Amino acid sequence: MDPVQVLSLLLALLLPLGTAVDANKHKRDTAFEIYKKLFEVKRKDQINALNNLIELNDVNQQYKIIDIMLKGLFKVLEDSRVILIAAGVQPDGPFPEDEKIKDAYSHTVENSAFFGDVVLRFPKIVHHYFDRNSNWNSLIRWGIGFCNLSGIFNDGPHTQLLGLMSQELGISEKSPDYKNPFKTENMEFLPNTDAFQKALREEEKRRRKEEKRKEIRKGPRITRSRSEL
Repeated sequence: MDPVQVLSLLLALLLPLGTAVDANKHKRDTAFEIYKKLFEVKRKDQINALNNLIELNDVNQQYKIIDIMLKGLFKVLEDSRVILIAAGVQPDGPFPEDEKIKDAYSHTVENSAFFGDVVLRFPKIVHHYFDRNSNWNSLIRWGIGFCNLSGIFNDGPHTQLLGLMSQELGISEKSPDYKNPFKTENMEFLPNTDAFQKALREEEKRRRKEEKRKEIRKGPRITRSRSEL
């Protein structure tokens, strides 16, 4: 799978799978159980997409794809937080019935989990972006708190995800026995520090050039006087 296909797949995963729950036919607790099953399906898709990203085996492409993906992910998370707070949704309360609120709920849970997958598999790349962005830090703290209270991560294969993510990001203190379970795999596609630092320098150089071009385009322009017109 080429980088463009991988990026398209990852961005598509930022959208909710959709619960397809008829509130008139199911009780709220039943709707929650249905969503949990759909959540498992979404998680499999997310893991498969990340495996495709790993298989690119190109740190420059991974860097660029993750950059774009994280911007989209946190924009979705920010918009979802606004909707959920405005609606007064409590993560440990009844599963929402309104479609817009339901989507915001799904966005929050699924994208918070997905970010955990990304940071554990690509910690160096994610830290490069995350550590300099206080807004992202605030958003994921809220997202992790929401997920912890939702009950969706209480059982199944994702029970440790939130804790591992929090420790990797420095949101919670690392336990003495903390270990990133994907550290060995990470070494395969980030073979050495020199290669990674080279990729960072190239990307920063590209960004500076892009920002400079934008500044030039936004610079003062000569306007014609009415007499010239």
